[in-house]
Amino acid sequence: MTEGRISESHGCELKHRIQYERSAEEPPSIAAATALAQYHGEDVATTDLRLYDYIDPDALDSLFADTNTSSREAGTVEFAVEDVSVVVKPDRVEVCPEP
Repeated sequence: MTEGRISESHGCELKHRIQYERSAEEPPSIAAATALAQYHGEDVATTDLRLYDYIDPDALDSLFADTNTSSREAGTVEFAVEDVSVVVKPDRVEVCPEP
């Protein structure tokens, strides 16, 4: 399935937080779905949460795709899924409660 590493924390003012480090070959949309499932204590294959209900997975992947003309080496994409904030960075996905 996925090869990324997941770190859990109860920092950020004692709030639950997930940081998922993705490999360069793993699409950001898969990493985001995996991090969200882990945040909710679910398996990504059996969760009822569907990423496409909140963001276009293909568009997310395109933003971080390497092309002949550009590569998104910096920057983030942030969006809300129910009561959590999802921050996608080039090398990781962070999920924590909305402020």
